[in-house]
Amino acid sequence: MIRCNLNFYRLIVMLFLVINAFGQSIKKSDYKSPSEYVLHQQEEKAFTIASTGKSASIFVDSKDWKGVIRAAKDLGNDIGKVTGTASMVLENARPQNNSIVIGTIGKSVIIDKLIAAKKIDVSEIKGQWESFLIQTVEGQLIVAGSDKRGTIYGIYDISEKIGVSPWYFWADVPIQKTEQLYVKQGRYIQSSPKVKYRGIFINDEEPSFGQWARAAYGGINSKMYANIFELLLRLKANYLWPAMWGKSFNEDDPRNPVTADEYGIVMGTSHHEPMIRSQKEYTDRKTEIGEWNYATNKKNIDQFFYEGIERNKNFDNMITIGMRGEGDVAMGEGNDLENIKTLQNVIKGQREIIQKIYKDSPENHPQVWAIFTEVQRYYDAGLTVPDDVILLFCDNNWGNIRRTYPEKEKNRKGGGGLYYHIDMNGGPWNDRWINTTTIPKLQQQFNLAYQSGIDKLWIVNVGDLKPKELPIDFIMHFAWNPDAIPADQVWNYTVDWAGRIFGKEHAEEIADIVSKYTKYNLWRKPEAQTANIFSVVNYQESDRVLKLWKEVADKAEKLQSKIPAEAQDAYYQLVLYPAKASAAVAEIYLAADKNMLYAKQGRVSANDFYKRAQDLFEQDKKWSDYYNDSIAKGKWKYMMSDVHIGYKMWSMPKANALPEMKEIKPLPEPTIGVAIEGTELSWPDTAEKAILPLFDVLAKSSYYIDVFNRGTGSFEFTAKANKPWIRLSQSGGVVQKETRIQVAIDWNILLEGTFNGKIEISQGKKRVEVQVTAVKAAVPKADEPYFGSLTGEFSIPSNKYNANIPGKNAKWIVLPDLGRSDASMGISPVTAPSASPDTAPRLEYKIFLPKAEKVKVCLGILPTQDINPERGLRIAASLNDQTPKFMDARKGLVDTFGEYTPSNLAHSKVLKPLPALNDDITFIGNGKQRRNEVFDNLRWLDVELEVEEPGMHTLKIFMIDPEIVLEKIVVNPDNKHPSYFGAVPMQHNVK
Repeated sequence: MIRCNLNFYRLIVMLFLVINAFGQSIKKSDYKSPSEYVLHQQEEKAFTIASTGKSASIFVDSKDWKGVIRAAKDLGNDIGKVTGTASMVLENARPQNNSIVIGTIGKSVIIDKLIAAKKIDVSEIKGQWESFLIQTVEGQLIVAGSDKRGTIYGIYDISEKIGVSPWYFWADVPIQKTEQLYVKQGRYIQSSPKVKYRGIFINDEEPSFGQWARAAYGGINSKMYANIFELLLRLKANYLWPAMWGKSFNEDDPRNPVTADEYGIVMGTSHHEPMIRSQKEYTDRKTEIGEWNYATNKKNIDQFFYEGIERNKNFDNMITIGMRGEGDVAMGEGNDLENIKTLQNVIKGQREIIQKIYKDSPENHPQVWAIFTEVQRYYDAGLTVPDDVILLFCDNNWGNIRRTYPEKEKNRKGGGGLYYHIDMNGGPWNDRWINTTTIPKLQQQFNLAYQSGIDKLWIVNVGDLKPKELPIDFIMHFAWNPDAIPADQVWNYTVDWAGRIFGKEHAEEIADIVSKYTKYNLWRKPEAQTANIFSVVNYQESDRVLKLWKEVADKAEKLQSKIPAEAQDAYYQLVLYPAKASAAVAEIYLAADKNMLYAKQGRVSANDFYKRAQDLFEQDKKWSDYYNDSIAKGKWKYMMSDVHIGYKMWSMPKANALPEMKEIKPLPEPTIGVAIEGTELSWPDTAEKAILPLFDVLAKSSYYIDVFNRGTGSFEFTAKANKPWIRLSQSGGVVQKETRIQVAIDWNILLEGTFNGKIEISQGKKRVEVQVTAVKAAVPKADEPYFGSLTGEFSIPSNKYNANIPGKNAKWIVLPDLGRSDASMGISPVTAPSASPDTAPRLEYKIFLPKAEKVKVCLGILPTQDINPERGLRIAASLNDQTPKFMDARKGLVDTFGEYTPSNLAHSKVLKPLPALNDDITFIGNGKQRRNEVFDNLRWLDVELEVEEPGMHTLKIFMIDPEIVLEKIVVNPDNKHPSYFGAVPMQHNVK
């Protein structure tokens, strides 16, 4: 009997464990989102939206939210745009058969009666935030929302699925026409968003957005904002910071806040505009209010704050609290400790005002405190705000988040938010004109924020909104459910985005174009362009970059003819213009680099590159003019007015300007000149010997010799090698401007060893001797692929590992298309605990090193900020089984906001001094103009490892802290031949 009872209890326990485990798995996968329920052919029991020239009527309760009724009318019109027959929208009428019934639970009598009659089950959405149900019920289509926006999102979900893009106005996306629309029988649930507040900040709006709005609407007013509100709702977003450059949302047009509230948008003010008061509202009253100094002018400033909350108290607001100095600068003239004390008093006073106006606890009225620029120092030093306030963490102004959600805040009632830039006007540098943000980077950064716990509010600085349509679309989709788009699904999202706008036929081609032009812009953003970023003479880097840009621009141009006429305006805005115009700006600087080098060498072809840059400059203006004046019949007049060529400092210049270039005057007679790969020198007028870079049997490299003309007319030349193993692509010819000889080695002729030879270039009696050295050694025997060199630098893409060994709590994963090349390597989960090398996940790379010596290894990582300063940011590397060497991954971090000064470090509870830069690695670019982790979008770490004997080795990279993303490895950087990307990767023994 006892044994039976024991067995029974064991069974009960086992069943409990199974049920509990099953319940947990259900919970993890319980998130619901509507499938593709719209049909274009009738099937059994499907609901008919439109057919044979008739469309279903829409019924809505007149007592429902104004925003719901307005959106229902949009749906009626959308059905008309798609089918040619709009749906009637009826209020206060009894729903008929084959009708669409729309309403909010507890606000719509129609919906509440359906619930009471048990026609619909709303238990999964009732009381939830912004959730909805779409269900076919007895010949009707029901749209029921848990709240105002839940219902609105349900309405617009139907609109999008029948063929009306959220971007139909803002990007002129064509309506997908059809005569037949049905909804598949079923019940479709949308669970609540995983990020509660999701929105955009219209900022830096002059000259483009502001001029456009004044021309189109007479100002940045409620008529204009209505289009933004609708876009946000169609994207299932809910939050807006309005334009604020000399503008006041609440005073410029009194209808602005009313319209926002009627639509259902939560309004806020920017990070430095507290208590629903814009900066302009203060500057307009500065004389009567007095100094913007809370320590000396508390009474007047409190009154100013009071009037702002009182005016907008009946609207749906997110109240920004705190205070910065006048004009979005640091507050006060005192030190950080004095500013902290003042801010504590500011927030105390603001909370008292909120309580007085609303007559209840401030915790019942959403507030946000922006931990922006210097305010982060105050937070690190111990300043905090009440527990119900959202902590709004920020990026570094260029798209790299400065903090993950601190462990100490995990139980905070208010939660954490993120203020992120895909547009920037200010330090470290402007990034305004065009989209320069890749979807893989957005996924990586927002996923890092979300997984760490930043999930209450995401607000994105989008500048003029256009031309940032793609990243806005992604962020709003991702914010609803970040788990739905992991890193390996980013490409699928981009293809789907292209397909939704342009159709499936060319979706992959378009996705490729928009992915590549943004990736290439991240190499060097247009406003941050400057001379000599890419090497003209090493690794043919400048030519390789130009080739890639031309390929993406040509692809966009060729595809244009295949795009239907109705989609041409959208194609120009979303694909063609950004791809071609970005490529043109990049080529202008590449051409200028060649012009300046060739002018120094005396090449007559220098003038060709001068003209090419000028032609591109003129073309850039024509493309922008076409955007402003012609697409969509001039709808976007002035929208593409940002100056974007010729920046000398962070702020926008007065006009576009070409970089420095020179025209040369050719010599009167044809005159030979010779230039070689690997140096900017030219001959015969240089005393130094002309020596080509070393030829390496492992790299099977070839190098060029340019024979060029310094004068008018043409000349004949000959090229002759003194060794049979030196192979030339041509032995002579006639040169009018220039010709290129490729030099290669016939390795089959050579034995092992180092061999010297020379090439003689002649024009009459003028001779230039070019020295050649080739190194041949036994190719290492290996069973697997490896990287290496006999003569110097080599590069390793991080995703070309030989082994990927998981750790105790984490593993390295491929992050496709992230970074400069095909992929980067990151950690999953990004919230994994820090590890020691013995428990850490590691990557292993087989490398060949020909000498026993110290070897320099450089790790190119994405510029992860000091996101957890108390813990640190570390990675480790070793050769073979040697003790791993730790690296402080903050090396090279740019202190944009002056956090790491001796004074601030002394007061901070968490900050540690930044490690010194290594100035003896040339390709990293330390000390060069616009060369650091901000401009390069890559940070370089370096470590010295001991090679105990020549041969094959295993380079091991260990995760220590999980947020680091590894993009590339460069071994033995060659200071004589520096480049931007490093040596071209070459993997050997690939089968």
